[in-house]
Amino acid sequence: MGNLNFRPLWRYQDAIIEGIVTTLWLTVIATLAGLVIGTICALVLRKGPKPVRYLIYTYIEIIRNTPPIIQIFIVFFVFPGFGVRLDPFPAASIALSLYFGAYASEIIRSGLDSIPRSQVEAGHCLGLSGPQVFFHVVLAPALRNIYPSITSQFVLVLLGTSIASQISTEELFHTAGFIDSRTFRSFEVYALVALIYVLLVTAFRLLFALIGKLAFRWPTRR
Repeated sequence: MGNLNFRPLWRYQDAIIEGIVTTLWLTVIATLAGLVIGTICALVLRKGPKPVRYLIYTYIEIIRNTPPIIQIFIVFFVFPGFGVRLDPFPAASIALSLYFGAYASEIIRSGLDSIPRSQVEAGHCLGLSGPQVFFHVVLAPALRNIYPSITSQFVLVLLGTSIASQISTEELFHTAGFIDSRTFRSFEVYALVALIYVLLVTAFRLLFALIGKLAFRWPTRR
């Protein structure tokens, strides 16, 4: 431990910053696309035709019961066999979006199911239209219920972007490997990268906590 030397890493600060930016882009793209996928799947699972529901169930179970690294390998290495060739970043974005979408669909569905039927009926009795009942009586409280789970899943996706390094996506973990191969300071490199991940996760958790306090001020129960 007395031979620790972080100075050789300083010359790679630009590469580290680029790796962080790529990691954040992957996370944001996967989260936004995954939320769209998850919302569509959740709504179809509730009221869609049975054959489509079976297809969505199959997709969710495959994603939830296979390692994410296999999923990213399938997108990057198997898709070209069907004529779909993707660069590392788009392939990683698609794989992570499908991963997030599968988990988000179950989270969103559970949030919608958590709203009592009596609450929906009360909204109709007050003369609210169907869309008004959905957005104000169902969706608003459901969002509050699922917010902690969605933010936790966001953090998991942020950390999971590291697997994109396996297909040469130049995110933070891939950058760490590149710097390690040039400096041979493995401990220093991965200690620094671990610290960066901790700081990113902590910053996002604080941000999400603040957003939650500002966005969800009303009480859930009396």
